[in-house]
Amino acid sequence: MRIRARAWEWLAPLLLTVIAALPRLIALQHPHELVFDETYYVKDAWSLWNLGYEGTWPDDGDARFVAGETGAFSSDPSYVVHPPLGKWLIALGMALFGADSGWGWRFAVALAGIAAVPVLYAIGRRVSGSIAVGAVAGGLLAVDGLGISMSRVALLDNFLALFVLIAVLFVVIDRTQVRKRIESAPDSVFGPVLWRRPWVLAAGVALGAATAVKWSGLYALAGVGLWLVATDALERRRAGFEGWLPSAIVRQGPASFVLLVPIAAVTYLASWSGWLFTAGGYDRQSDPNPLIALWNYHSSVYGFHVGLTSGHPYASPAWQWPLLQRPTAMWVDHPAVGEATCAWSDDCMGVITSLPNPIAWYPGIAAIVFLAVVAVRTRSARFTVPLAGFAITWVPWLLYPQRTTFQFYSIALLPYVCLAVALALQWLCRDREPVLLPDPTPRERVDAARYAARQTRAWRMVSSGFVVIALASALYFLPLSTGILEPYRLWWLHMWLPGWI
Repeated sequence: MRIRARAWEWLAPLLLTVIAALPRLIALQHPHELVFDETYYVKDAWSLWNLGYEGTWPDDGDARFVAGETGAFSSDPSYVVHPPLGKWLIALGMALFGADSGWGWRFAVALAGIAAVPVLYAIGRRVSGSIAVGAVAGGLLAVDGLGISMSRVALLDNFLALFVLIAVLFVVIDRTQVRKRIESAPDSVFGPVLWRRPWVLAAGVALGAATAVKWSGLYALAGVGLWLVATDALERRRAGFEGWLPSAIVRQGPASFVLLVPIAAVTYLASWSGWLFTAGGYDRQSDPNPLIALWNYHSSVYGFHVGLTSGHPYASPAWQWPLLQRPTAMWVDHPAVGEATCAWSDDCMGVITSLPNPIAWYPGIAAIVFLAVVAVRTRSARFTVPLAGFAITWVPWLLYPQRTTFQFYSIALLPYVCLAVALALQWLCRDREPVLLPDPTPRERVDAARYAARQTRAWRMVSSGFVVIALASALYFLPLSTGILEPYRLWWLHMWLPGWI
């Protein structure tokens, strides 16, 4: 039995990775055009790879690039508003597989989406102690429509989501080690100040990388910092230290800051190496000191982001994301009758949209609320992991209701929604203790034990059924994330809410 469990420790994430890879890699070159904001990131990535900074493309740059004229950019600098790391990664895929195909310019994004699945499995496995919980969390992410669509379009958000998820894994590992060290610390009022925390350093690198993809990684960096303070306080309280709160805030807090933030800043700065060590980047000559010039550039970009309130037909404020009111249609193909043929109909529709699997997403949002209640009642730290992950990737966006945002930003939330579902199912399927009246008779004891066992079996059957239905739903919605042509009437049956059209 132990050998079988050890085998599943390796087989489960391997199988999940293969399952995730299939819908993300098959026909990745489709469609052979620059989709949605690929018009910015793909071309910027390729000029960045060749110049060290983002060059300018002609007005007909999209058509020329897709036609194979990938060197149509000039050395004149282009004004870009996102850090370069995500574009470096996109460019690496093009360097490996060629810039003349969607396979090349989308490969790195697809790889990030695939990698998120075993990382989420590892988090679920660690916080729950269960291979099944990790497999359910990873499996839901592997087949989710939002996860698939964001892996098939060369945008930056998949990289951001992966780096934040990796940071969460590192924090989970750190917490396990910190708990043991605090529990074994000598008796004192405040407890120890812990400096040897390599996993916090690793989390800082991951969060620096996230910020080097998009500035919204700063939200996650701040959120993880607060999470570290909160978990340090709770661990000290659990260990019985009287000054657990001031110890976590005043003593351990600065140490955690020093471990987390400077290395994140260094990682972020390193991503700008191409801009710093070349002379042609935008604003590069605004000051003889390259660091001051970089600061000038950042000041300009900050002004752009703060003032970004332009309307967009697919704009969706953050409060709408849990409700799935307005997914982003990133590519739409509705060929005229006779131009394309698909099964059962000549009237076809092909789309790539940022729609999660609704059968998993809505229960996942409910599971977030449910786990918050369970965490308070049980004081179990494991239930706080999806809550913290969801909070640091969603709550900061609520502070900017006027800013133009999109539903596909919720790719950063998706892993924690899947994890919340898995942990909620584990709680519902737990072995229940019999509820006994005072001074029960032997018969009452037997009946109570049977009733508790029936409850557990019933919840396990319901949970298994839910997982099967969620997987079937993911298959049903698969065309919406891959751009597969389907009969128009079938596409219409996928449109459950008016905002999905």
